[in-house]
Amino acid sequence: MAIEAWFMDESDEDPRLPHHRIPEEIVPPDHLAVLGVLYWHLNPKDYEKDEELQRIRETRGYNYMDLLDLCPEKVVNYEEKLKNFYTEHIHADEEIRYCLEGSGYFDVRDKDDRWIRIWIKAGDLIILPAGIYHRFTLDTNNYTKLMRLFLGEPVWTAYNRPQEDHPARKEYIKSVIEKVGVPLEAH
Repeated sequence: MAIEAWFMDESDEDPRLPHHRIPEEIVPPDHLAVLGVLYWHLNPKDYEKDEELQRIRETRGYNYMDLLDLCPEKVVNYEEKLKNFYTEHIHADEEIRYCLEGSGYFDVRDKDDRWIRIWIKAGDLIILPAGIYHRFTLDTNNYTKLMRLFLGEPVWTAYNRPQEDHPARKEYIKSVIEKVGVPLEAH
């Protein structure tokens, strides 16, 4: 099973809607990989014993893990939190999320500053590289259970756009240029 991703329309409608362009413009997984976005599909019902998840954690050094239920019934100030997650930002470290239940959208910017919407569902593990502009929202189901993984102690610091002088952003731009061979302009 491959992850589903597409270029987003420019609509200001509810962010929890799919926001497909007309006609739809599907983004293949290899395009996400060029941007540094990594993906695995695992068995979310067996996450405690999943050998592939353990291998990923050991190989990448993810030694911290917690679980987060995102839904109106379980999150204080739910709408405010969701609005904060949907504010475009970067992190100094990778963002690693494994969807165990439900679904939601990670949006990332490509080298041409277009939004790509990535729909994560149960079983999808996604890694966003440090320095990539992104945001998150739930879809219309308004529920997801996520595993959050970190290297060392968890850091949830978001640096809202613009962050062109942030070391993680500079390193990200450099890595994309090396992969693609085309300059990624500062936005």
